[in-house]
Amino acid sequence: MKTRLNFIFIFILVIMVTLLARVYFLSIKSNTYYEELSKQNYISRINKMPIRGIIEDRKGRKLAVNEMGFSILIKPHLRSYKRKQQLIDATDFINKHFPKLKQKKLIKNYRKKDSPYNHDFVKVVDYIPYDEFFSKYTLFASQDNIKVESAVKRFYPYNKTASHIIGYVGKASKLDILKNKLSSYNGIIGKNGLEKYYNQKLQGEMGYKDVKVNALNKEIEVLNVKEPSSNNDIKISLDIELQKFIQENFKEKGGAVIVMNAKTGELLSAASFPEFDNNIFARGISVKEWDIMRNDFNHPFTNKLINGLYPPGSIIKMGVGLSFLENGIEENYTVNDSGFIKIGNRNFRCWKHGGHGIVGFRKAIRESCDDFFYKGSLRIGINKISTTLDQFGFGQLTGIDQVNEFVGVNPNKQWKQRRYKQPWYVGETVITSIGQGNMLVTPMQMARYTAYLATGKIPKPYFNEENYEEPKELNFPKKHLDIMRKGMYDVTHHKKGTATHYIKSKVEIAGKTGTAQVVSIPQTEKVRMKESELKYYQRSHAWLTTYGPYKNPQYVVTALVEHGGHGGSAAGGMVSKIYDKLYELGYIKDPK
Repeated sequence: MKTRLNFIFIFILVIMVTLLARVYFLSIKSNTYYEELSKQNYISRINKMPIRGIIEDRKGRKLAVNEMGFSILIKPHLRSYKRKQQLIDATDFINKHFPKLKQKKLIKNYRKKDSPYNHDFVKVVDYIPYDEFFSKYTLFASQDNIKVESAVKRFYPYNKTASHIIGYVGKASKLDILKNKLSSYNGIIGKNGLEKYYNQKLQGEMGYKDVKVNALNKEIEVLNVKEPSSNNDIKISLDIELQKFIQENFKEKGGAVIVMNAKTGELLSAASFPEFDNNIFARGISVKEWDIMRNDFNHPFTNKLINGLYPPGSIIKMGVGLSFLENGIEENYTVNDSGFIKIGNRNFRCWKHGGHGIVGFRKAIRESCDDFFYKGSLRIGINKISTTLDQFGFGQLTGIDQVNEFVGVNPNKQWKQRRYKQPWYVGETVITSIGQGNMLVTPMQMARYTAYLATGKIPKPYFNEENYEEPKELNFPKKHLDIMRKGMYDVTHHKKGTATHYIKSKVEIAGKTGTAQVVSIPQTEKVRMKESELKYYQRSHAWLTTYGPYKNPQYVVTALVEHGGHGGSAAGGMVSKIYDKLYELGYIKDPK
C-alpha cells in the first residue's frame, strides 16, 4: 500500500514539474523568441551594395572600371491566365523602346525566375547603358508593372591588353554563391586573374539600413544604418604602357613575356599570348565567340605565364651547372665534345654537328654545349641535379597573386616511380640535364630563377605590394654564380655567343637562349633538320631569358615564343626593344 502511495506522489510531482517548466517556457523563454519574430513584422532591412573596386596600374591608369546603367524588372506573379496580358503589355513596352530586346526572350526570362514564393520584382534585363536609357527613364518609371534600378557593368578600357593578368568578372554560379554570400545580391564575382584573386577586397563589404514600417510597408523611422565599404580599389605594379608596347612587338605569335624587378619580384609587365578581350565575358560571351576561341590552336584562354608548361631547354643549364659545382665537380672541369655521346645503343647528340671541341663551364653556357652537360650529369646523377633545381623553385608554386598556378615537373627517380611505376634510365638523366625529357616549367618560374642568377636572392613575383615577401638567399658560393654570369654575358656579347647577333640594346644585357624540342629527332637523322624545315606546330619553342644591366642587375626579361625555333632569332630583337623601353621610361637609369 505504501509503495503504491509513493508511486502516486512521484507521478503527481513529475506532472507538476512538467507543467511549471512549460509555463516558464511560454511566459519567459518564448517571449524573447516571439519578440524577435515580431520585430520582423515591422522592421525591414534594406541592403546597400558596395561598388566594386577599380583596378589601376602603377601610374593610376584605370584597367578595370564600372560603367553605370540601368536594369529593368517586372512585377511578380503575372504568369497566371488572369494576369497574362499584363506581362505581355509590360514586355511589349520594353521591346517597343528597345527593339533589340526581343519580347519572347523577355517573357522566357521572366517565367524562369518568377515563382509563387517570390514577392520581389523579377529582373528581365540586367544592363542598359546610362546614355541609352536615361532619356526614357520617366516613361518607364510611370509603368505600374515595371521597375527600374541602377546597375553597373564591368568594363576593361584596354580591351585585350593584360587580359590574362587582370582577369574578368562573370555571373555568380550556385557554387560561387555558397562560398561568397555577397555575390548572391549583386550577381557577379571575379572569375579569373586579379579579379578573382583579390575578389574579396574588390567586392567590398555590404551595408544596410534598418527601417520601421507600418502594416502597409510604409517607412516610418530609420533605426540603424551601416554604409557599404568604399575603399575597394587596388593598385598593381603593372605599367600598362610597357605592357601595350610588348603586345605590339610580340604580334600574333603564341607565348609569354615577363618583365620583373630582379631584386624584389615586382612585375612591371607580364603577358600571355594570344590575348582576348575581357569585355566579352563581362557582357556575356556568344556561342560563336566561344567556339572561335576554344578551337584556336594557340590557346588564348590559357594563362601561359603560370599555366603553360614547357620543357626549359638550354636555359636550365646554369642551374644544372651550379649543381655540378655544388656536388664536387671542379671549376676547371672540361670535356672534349665530338658532337655526341653514346649510351647503350643510342647516340645523344650535341646541337652542333661535329661538336665544340674542348669545353669548360663558361664556354658551355656561351655556346650552349649539350655534351658538356651530358657528361657532367653522368658524374653526379639525376637526384642531385633535381635537389639543386628544387632550390630555385622548380616543381613548386612561385606564390604569384594569380589563381590556379601550375607547379610543373622537376623529375627524379622517386618522381618517376610514383608517377609511372617505372625505373629511371641513364638516358633520362642526360636529356634532363639540357632541359628536355620530363622536365616542365612555367615562364614565371624561369623569370624567378633568372632573378636569382642575377642577384643571388630568389624573389616571389607579385602584382600587388601586399603579396610581397623578402627575397630568399640560397647557399651557392658567389664564385660559382659568377661563372654562370660570365657565361650569360658571353651569350649576348662574345662573337660565338648564341644571342650576340640578335641583341642590340642600349642596356648591357646578360642572358641565355633555349630551344625546347616539341618532337624528338629520330636516331636515323644524321644531320639535324633546320627548324624552318619542320611543320609549324612541330617546331621547337624558343626561350630567351635575360637580366640587365649586367653589372648592376635591375630587371629580368624572360620571353617564350611558341614554335619560334631558336631563342636568339625569335626573341632577341624584341627583348632588346623592351630594355630600351625600360630605359626610355626611366626604370633603368644607367644602361651600363
